[in-house]
Amino acid sequence: MIRLNGKDRIEGELRGAIIALGNFDGFHFGHQAVAGKALRWARKEGRPAIIATFDPHPVRFFKPDVAPFRLTSLDQRQRLFADAGASAMLVFEFDARLAATTAEDFVSKLLVERFGAAGVVTGADFTFGKGAKGNIDLLRDVGTVHGLKCKAVSPIGDSDAIISSSRIRAALKEGHCEEANRLLTRPFAIRGEVIHGDKNGREFGFPTANVDIGQYLRPKYGIYAVKGRLPDGRVLNGAANLGIRPSFDPPKELLEPHFFDFSEDLYGRTIEVELHHFLRGEEKFDDLDALKAQMKKDCDRARQLLT
Repeated sequence: MIRLNGKDRIEGELRGAIIALGNFDGFHFGHQAVAGKALRWARKEGRPAIIATFDPHPVRFFKPDVAPFRLTSLDQRQRLFADAGASAMLVFEFDARLAATTAEDFVSKLLVERFGAAGVVTGADFTFGKGAKGNIDLLRDVGTVHGLKCKAVSPIGDSDAIISSSRIRAALKEGHCEEANRLLTRPFAIRGEVIHGDKNGREFGFPTANVDIGQYLRPKYGIYAVKGRLPDGRVLNGAANLGIRPSFDPPKELLEPHFFDFSEDLYGRTIEVELHHFLRGEEKFDDLDALKAQMKKDCDRARQLLT
């Protein structure tokens, strides 16, 4: 799928598209409702459908020291948008210039003039423009003047509350993988390059593929039943430690999946590790034999859960 830069003018067959506009971090059930409305509208009118997102997230721009909170990388969102049926992904680079763009100019100069959008779909609570003064009412008012049609999707909820990225983050921080994955409509996954570690796991008979967590949200530290997706499409079951490895010195924050019955070299390859079940919190073992015995128990439990 084509990735468009929000600083560039859209020309050719993608001009005149219906744009789904939002942050879409996580692309959860609620986000999918916004995108789905845009996709159906585009199909009905025979237009291309574009899903727009912001990178970095506006919160990261205004609060650069905030703890990592991302649910999806840009590459993951591109795949998710493509799977949803979008013609292209439009990426707004959130920088000082974009932050200073008024809501009115965002509609008239970017959506209409630069991108040539025929229609826009957002969440009913989405805000944009300098000082976050833009909302669906302003979008409709300014859009009408410029021939831009606009639609909004009300928040989607279940029996507990509105489905939101914040709710998903809270569930992951509490180790409630199943709840987070239900709201996401798929497992939360960390994507990254396999890097060299201390090879402690290999010495215990549990070699791991170490992945830097980067800007992803930190779920509850502990042991997880996981699935690994390799670049060639293979899916591997495993158990992973996510955290700082308190039994080893110095502590080092990593995601360390051990894949069952697998011995290939993954160094330098990009993999995706899905968190399916939280097994237990991190513990410090003074006796390495006790640690090894617990690792075996964790793997046996993960095998059962992933069968």
